[in-house]
Amino acid sequence: MQNISDASLQEKIIQVAETLNKKHLMLATAESCTGGWVAKCCTDLAGSSSWFERGFVTYSNQAKHEQLGVKLASLDQYGAVSQLVAEEMAIGTLRHSKADISVSLTGIAGPGGGTENKPVGTVWIAWASQIDKVSSQLFQFDGDRESVRRQAVLAALSGIIKNARD
Repeated sequence: MQNISDASLQEKIIQVAETLNKKHLMLATAESCTGGWVAKCCTDLAGSSSWFERGFVTYSNQAKHEQLGVKLASLDQYGAVSQLVAEEMAIGTLRHSKADISVSLTGIAGPGGGTENKPVGTVWIAWASQIDKVSSQLFQFDGDRESVRRQAVLAALSGIIKNARD
């Protein structure tokens, strides 16, 4: 799953748009390791204002706390790259937007920053909806920084479709 082209991302975002428009849902994003790439893919599509509400880029722990309400205790105890923080980011995104559903990404894209417990390529993605449904998934992507980030974006977009349909 390493070689993800711009065309693959564009194809997936068209599916996201169709799904969200059909369900009359608005999306908001919260991104750390992808630096706004999911939001960029969303807004690359003309007319995305009918389904894309806003995006947060919360790279630092302080930004995650201030903009999304991620608990400092969660960040201290589990680290930014954790299931709890990803889920708090997704929930906070909904609380700080007018969106119906959200996605959040937090991970280690590399080349540095990895540890034995959280190697480079570790990415947590969470999806939340206003009906109090939160799901998350741990991914271990391979490749360089660009590849890890592309894989994370594609996984996030695929999850938006799945969660919007459920």
